[in-house]
Formats: sequence, C-alpha cells, structure tokens
Amino acid sequence: MKNSKTYIKQHTMINLGLVIILFFSSLACEQLLEVEVPSNQIGKDEVFKDVQTANAALAGLYAGLRDKSFIAGNAAGPLLGIYTDDLVSYALTDTDGTFALYNNQQIDTNTSVFTLWSNSYQHIYAANAIIEGVTNSSFSAADKNRIKGEALLVRSMQLFYLQQLFGDIPYPLSTDYTINQSLPKVNANEVLLKLETDLFECTNLLADDYKNSERIYPNRKVAQLMLAKTYMLEQKWAQAEELLKKIVVSPLYIFQNDITKVFTKSSAHILWQLKPQNSTDPTREALLYYFSGIAPSSYALSPSLISSFAPNDLRKQNWTVMVNFNGNSWYRAEKYKNRTNNSTEYSVVFRLEEVYLLLAETLAQQNKSTEALSYINPTRQRAGLNVLQPPIAQNDLLNHILLESRKEFFAEMGHRFLDLKRAGKLSELSAVKPNWKSFHSLWPLPQKELLLNPNLNPQNNGY
Repeated sequence: MKNSKTYIKQHTMINLGLVIILFFSSLACEQLLEVEVPSNQIGKDEVFKDVQTANAALAGLYAGLRDKSFIAGNAAGPLLGIYTDDLVSYALTDTDGTFALYNNQQIDTNTSVFTLWSNSYQHIYAANAIIEGVTNSSFSAADKNRIKGEALLVRSMQLFYLQQLFGDIPYPLSTDYTINQSLPKVNANEVLLKLETDLFECTNLLADDYKNSERIYPNRKVAQLMLAKTYMLEQKWAQAEELLKKIVVSPLYIFQNDITKVFTKSSAHILWQLKPQNSTDPTREALLYYFSGIAPSSYALSPSLISSFAPNDLRKQNWTVMVNFNGNSWYRAEKYKNRTNNSTEYSVVFRLEEVYLLLAETLAQQNKSTEALSYINPTRQRAGLNVLQPPIAQNDLLNHILLESRKEFFAEMGHRFLDLKRAGKLSELSAVKPNWKSFHSLWPLPQKELLLNPNLNPQNNGY
C-alpha cells in the first residue's frame, strides 16, 4: 500500500456477457487495490469500443440505482419519511441508524447517512466513467448523445439529492482519484448552478422517445423535470413553468384517472420507473411496508398523515390498509400490492402527478391562481374530493398544494422532505417531532469522509 489514505481504482468489466461496473467512491474508500482484469472479462477501455457493451455498462448503473441509491424503493422513501412526519419507525434495534433519524438524533457516524452518501458518490463515479468512455469513443453522434445524456442525468440526480440533504458538497467531474480524494466542497447555491448547466445539456442530448417501451430508461422529459425542480429551488418560477408545461402537453403522457392503476407499470402517466431484478420479483416497496396481523416491526404510516385524509379520499381507501392487533391499530402503505409473482408493478420514480403539482406550485408562486387550480384539481378529482374553486389566496393555495403532494406521494422518494424544504416549512416539523432543530434541514457530513478528506471541513452546523 502506498499510504494509509489510499483509494480504490475503478475497473469496468464484462463478465459472462453482462457488464458489471465495479465502482468505488474515491471519497469513501480506505485502501488502494491493484486489481488485474480476469481473462474472461473486458477492461474499461474495451467496453467503449462497442455500443452494446456500453449500453450494458449503462444498464449496470441503473441496476445500482435500483439496489442502492436515493431512488431505490428502500432508501429515500422510508428514511426521509421517518425523518419528517409521514412514517413512524418501529425498529427494535438501531444497527443502521434509522431509529436515530426517526428521532432526529443523527450524528456524523450514523450508518444510514454514510451509506446514502457513499452509494451516491459511487454512482457519480460510475456515471463519470461512462461519460469519459463514451466521449472518447468512436460511436455515432446519436449513440454518444444518448449514453452521455443518461449518465449525466444519473449523476445530476444523485447530486441533487446530496445538495438537498448535505448542502455544500463535492462535485466530481472525473474518475481521477488523485483529484477526487481531496476535492473541496462546492457551495450549495453553486451546486444548483452547476446542475442547471448539466441538466440543460441533458435536455439537448436526450430524445423524447423512450429507448424501451416500459420506460425503464429516462428520456428528455425526465431531464426537463429535474431541471424544472432545480429551477424551483432557485425560485426561477417562470423557467420551471415553461419546462413543466412541455411535459404536460407531450403526447407521451396521459393523466391516470383510475386510482387503482396509478402504480401499474403499463400506465401512460409514468415518466420513469425501475424494473425489479427478476421478472416476477415484487417491488421493494411492496415488501418493505407490509405487515399484517401483527404490530409493525419496521414502518407504519404516521397518525398525522392518516388524519390529513378526508374519510372519502380514495387514496386512503386504496393506498393504505388498517392493521389491527391486540386492540391497537396501525396503517401500512399499500401503493404496491403484488408481493408474489409480480407482473404488473415496477417502482415508479417520476409520474405525471408530480409534474401537475409542481406546475401548480410554480403558477401559484406567480399569482396565477386560477390556472394553478387546473393542475391541483385533477388529483383531487381522482381521489373523489371536491375541486378547489377561485378565488383563493396565494398562501392558502400553496398550502393546499403542499398538502395534496403529501397525500399523493407519501412513502415515495422522499417527497415530503423535499417539498417542505423547498417551501421553507421544515421548521413546522417541530410540532410533531420533539427533537427537531433548525439545523436538521441538513444532515451531518459523514465522519469517515471528513477524516479521509480534510477539505470537506467544516462540518455542517449543529453536528
């Protein structure tokens, strides 16, 4: 070993016909391993001599997102759900730090915090490897644009979540571990500007047409949605409105009016979804939130969330289930229902309802309340609720949109945390979270990372 603070190099390879990206964050590893590429595997440079193997490398990156990332079904949804007020944690032990997150008592050695950070930078590292490889390839312009655009979009999504949870963060642009091992933090506002640039490039690189009819790969509209969400964090409401309207008017998407089909994989309201590893596997969400005939041992829906639904709200009737045991009652999330021989459900990352509610928010922020109502009312109508009527004050409308988003997206991708933070209302959690402090709007930078890279100092306030 060359020194005590060394790093794992990346080798992208194909094994038994399947490209597997072995990527390790240069910010999170403790040893430098010199690994020879086995004789039955193709080295990184060889991958990008052929479009088929490059596509397989990209598929390997998506498999990593499905299994270990913010958008994995067992990641941001439950963790940010318990961190805010949508879920209650019933963990009996806290080996992974989730119960500390639920109690808002996380510290810089919290395992779940470190895991999300580490996994995200691994995906960023892998995305950068694909970007570098395809840039130097002899592929056609169309293939180069598509592969680079998808990898850049994945990198941007990871950095988007990291910025929201940690604030100032490193922004790696290469796979050079000699650079990455000592990268300084980029100011949170500058991160958003960089994301603007990258996501705008994605919208030019990617096409509207899906590469796969099941929408398991993102397209230009997904990039436009991420760029609109970035604009909204900067309060660039008009720019966000323009992008969101491009998605709404696209013939690719049709609003799903049947509450029972919202999480059906074939629905035309889905922008992007993640396919389970095997063809009949259930989604992670279907298993994660399930309990029946017993007290919950992991997660249950919070009383405050359940009380936010009107009794006749079809989302409460179709997406939640009451569980009774020993005279006590809880509610479980029941958006995904197929737990065996699943053939109808994939994990939805983005759906048209989010575009509608974000568009309603951008319009309300510009005092276009009547138009905004036309984008909040469809989800209300589908839920069997009365539509909102004008006139309505701006602040009241924004509160309605925030509440509608909570009831629509509970246990999905950390929506509640992101919505409250964008609205500047995270402090309202102090009413239901006894340990909530203002500095909890950010998580602590993992102690391991600070020890490996002193340039990440100072630690986030409060930790």
